[in-house]
This record gives sequence, C-alpha cells and structure tokens, in this order.
Amino acid sequence: MYNADLWKDYELLDTGNGEKLERWGGYVLRRPDPQVIWPIANESGLWKTADGHYHRSSSGGGEWEFRTKMPERWSISYGELKFHIKPTSFKHTGLFPEQAVNWTWMMDKIRKAGRPIRVLNLFAYTGGATVAAAAAGAEVCHVDAAKGMVQWAKENAELSGLSTAPVRYITDDVFKFVQREQRRGSKYDAIIMDPPSYGRGPNGETWKLEQNLYPFLEFCTTILTENPLFVLVNSYTTGLSPTVLHNMLHMTVGRKHKGSIHCGEIGIPISASGLTLPCGILGRWEGK
Repeated sequence: MYNADLWKDYELLDTGNGEKLERWGGYVLRRPDPQVIWPIANESGLWKTADGHYHRSSSGGGEWEFRTKMPERWSISYGELKFHIKPTSFKHTGLFPEQAVNWTWMMDKIRKAGRPIRVLNLFAYTGGATVAAAAAGAEVCHVDAAKGMVQWAKENAELSGLSTAPVRYITDDVFKFVQREQRRGSKYDAIIMDPPSYGRGPNGETWKLEQNLYPFLEFCTTILTENPLFVLVNSYTTGLSPTVLHNMLHMTVGRKHKGSIHCGEIGIPISASGLTLPCGILGRWEGK
C-alpha cells in the first residue's frame, strides 16, 4: 500500500456509510465514496456540521448542500505545490489527494536524473502531476480532452509559480495526439497516464480499459526515448488488480527497456480510525 500521509492542508477525517469526511484547507466536505462499505462509528460533530455535503440522487448524479457560505474555489498546498479546489457538480473537487504519493516520487526521480527530462502527462485532468513534474524541472506536455480541465491545470501551475515553466497544454483526444507524436518522431523520457474505465471519443470511438489499455501502453513505448526514466499508470477501475497492471507493464515497456516494476494500492490514512481508505492502484516502471 502506498499511503498519501504527508499532507498538511488535506485530511481524511472519517469514513462510513458510503461517505467520507474530509478537510480541504479551512473547509470540511462530506462526499460519497463507493469503497466505504462499513458504518459510521459516531455520526456527530463534523459529520453534522460539514461546510458542504454532496447528496446523491436516486436518478443519478446529485447536488451539493452548503451549510456555510464558502468561496467558489480556494487553494491548498502540498509542499511547494499549490492547487485550486472547487466542489464540482460530479462530487469531485478537482484534485485526487492520494496522488500525492506519485508527485513526491516523480519529483525525486526527475531531480536525481541529472539530465533534462521530457514528460508526457496523458488524461492529465487538472494537472497535479504536471505541476509536480514542472516544479522538479522537467519539460512537460499536458494532454486532456476537456478544455475546462486544461484551463484549470494552467491556473494550478500559475498558482504554484510555474507560469513560465516549459509546459505545453494540449486540448485533444489522447490517442490521436499520441499517434501524431509518433509520426512526428517526438520522444519522451517519462509518460504518466490516468486512463478512464470507459470513455467515448468525439467521433463515437469507445474506450474500455480492459480491452484498450494493453495496446495503448504498447503503442506508447514507441514514443519513449532510448533511456526512459519512468512510466506511471494510475487506475481507479474496479477489478483491475496491481498484478494485472504489473504484467502489462512487464510485457510492454519491460520488453523494450531494462528496469524495475512496482505496483500496488494507493491509500489515504483515516484519522478517526487509524485505518486506510483504498483509492485505486498504481503501476510504476522505472529505468535502470
């Protein structure tokens, strides 16, 4: 288990009954989480007075109930990195705090590389990994199909003092972009990806992780440099095990480059119980 346990501005306070209680800077939010299938030990205190509570609808989706007047967005820090937080209509806040375990790791890898590093961040969302890699001194290409998420990523970089960092922001279909990069002969020292379980492209193309992740990983090896630094894959897909991810990395990147592979669950410590909330899995291939 890789635990995101170095946060100061974020805290997972408690969990139970399909929900989690979190502190994001100065605000407490109560949100659904399908992994939480145990009861709330004591539904009192902040459970009852959370600043924001996301209620699921029986017809799908849901909406926020705000008990206190809150700003539309605010910022939190993780070390030298800063991020805008905003409760969205899909229950999310624009940041997955468990990914801090990867930010710390990749920053260390980039800083110790002793050479210029080009990073490709695919399905890049609001740019947590982009900000981390840029802060460590890498040149970064950030790719996401959602224009709003790419803009959010730019604002996170600016908030972290990285407005002039060598970052390219691309709003595009990830698969088509990688294909064009391969035709152009572009190469990257590191690739980060957080592919969805299911997706649909602008022309009706469908993506199913179980069917498409392996061939996509295999194709991505064609745009790695001769001496790649790392390949990082994150997944929140239920049923995809760390061992399966290990096997795919071994059969794609591992077949072309010497290195080591480390896979496992990502988690966040729960303050009230001392337990850990699982938050998906990661797979890391690291070059020699």
